[in-house]
Amino acid sequence: MREILEEAEAHIKDGYGRAQEHAKQPLPKRFYKNVSTDEQDGQHRVLLDGKPIKTPGKKTVGFPDATLAQQVADEWAASEEKIDPAKMPLTRLCNTIVESGDEHLDAVRAELLKYAGNDLLFYRAEGPESLVDLQREHWDAPLDVFESEHGAKFELAGGVMHVAQPAESLQKIDKLVQRYGLFSAFAAMSITAITGSALLAIGLREGHFETEQVWAAAYVDEDYQASQWGEDDQAMAMRAFKRQDYDAAVRLFELLSLDV
Repeated sequence: MREILEEAEAHIKDGYGRAQEHAKQPLPKRFYKNVSTDEQDGQHRVLLDGKPIKTPGKKTVGFPDATLAQQVADEWAASEEKIDPAKMPLTRLCNTIVESGDEHLDAVRAELLKYAGNDLLFYRAEGPESLVDLQREHWDAPLDVFESEHGAKFELAGGVMHVAQPAESLQKIDKLVQRYGLFSAFAAMSITAITGSALLAIGLREGHFETEQVWAAAYVDEDYQASQWGEDDQAMAMRAFKRQDYDAAVRLFELLSLDV
């Protein structure tokens, strides 16, 4: 069901596609000597030779947390001769968030709810039994948590035919999502696009799931196919890149409160 996330990936300007484009072009040379941080008007900034970094759309990037600003600064400092956006996942994610701005917050919350209503975890293989068992092992527990912690119970389906979810359950998910501030909502949307599951992303944001638990659940189908037919080099390269973006979004969760 990850195909249904094409719109979400476009919405957050999927980093893998951008990195592929950059890979075809010469990387810009490092043009600055010093990287530092400061605080102005309650916002933390990353400075290159004393000037704040900006998004591709020329918006000054302000961070709500000093540690987050420092970690982004570390990415810029680590660029030695060339600036490689593919190696700067926090910078890319924060640029997307700041570029989009508060005016897109409601739209991102709505997208999270939309994909929660058609989540990866609902659609189960009908065979072989070994794959069915793996999906149960990794996907049943997260759904159980949403039922026990939030009273949200969902319907499962065999195959990929759409199954409508109870309106009451989706309302409870919406209540959670409406608490998310700009950075939390975009980080959750990023994880949704990467994993194929808004519920895994929301559960991670709520503190219900562990980082590795979510990653393993997201790749049950792919790992099963690799165990049967072997690994695909291109798929593994994409997966490694997406893991960088996943870890960047998780860091936002770890550093920031829900309403930020």
